[in-house]
Amino acid sequence: MGSMKTSYLDSMFSLKGKVCLVTGASRGIGYGIAEAFHHAGAKVFGVGRTPAENVISNWSYISCDVTNSEALTDLLKDIRNDGHKLNVLVNAAGITNPDLVEDALTKFKKTLEVNLVAIFDICSTAIPYLKDSDRASIINITSIASKMGFPGNPSYVASKGGLRMLTKALANDLGIDNVRVNNIAPGYIKTDMTKLSFEDTDMNIARRERTILDRWGAVDDIVGAAIYLASDASSYVTGSDILVDGGWTAKGL
Repeated sequence: MGSMKTSYLDSMFSLKGKVCLVTGASRGIGYGIAEAFHHAGAKVFGVGRTPAENVISNWSYISCDVTNSEALTDLLKDIRNDGHKLNVLVNAAGITNPDLVEDALTKFKKTLEVNLVAIFDICSTAIPYLKDSDRASIINITSIASKMGFPGNPSYVASKGGLRMLTKALANDLGIDNVRVNNIAPGYIKTDMTKLSFEDTDMNIARRERTILDRWGAVDDIVGAAIYLASDASSYVTGSDILVDGGWTAKGL
């Protein structure tokens, strides 16, 4: 009986045979998800701005900016031409420009271009490929900033809030084709993007104390939710937000 239960769980959460494309895969959350998908049995294609020679991986990595629509279109065509059907798209690429004074409008537009517009573009481009596969899944990496206001960084908050609602709109549009679309909303995770906050003692403590679990998150804390949403275990889940924030958004006093 024990081996049967293990086999069932392995099957439910396995990504064996699935083809996954992960953006923002050169570091941080995107890299962690790509690594986890690979170890879960998926064929992984990762995209990021970092030159390929600087990224160590056991999966296929392509250096490409997510705002380069033509290059991403070519990549999707190459994946299909190589005989693969795309099952999972993870949008983990993102930037932050926390400045309200210097070049504020330019930075606001650039943040939305990367964090929202480019994701809409790649989702739109990938839809025909995802429709062609079985039980396809789009996973967008948002943030607790998609649900709460944070000071000093309006472009990031706006972009992640927009992405959260874009996810729900796409879930409605694509459900008929059995393409699921969901969000993972991380809290403060220790990555290159949050390095300055993490290394500042006062900021580190302030963010840690906002959580129920009294700690910062790690990239490994995100990958379980990503595997769940990519696997058949979540086959009846779409249009949802999975908060991986240590209890930040649930905490009162």
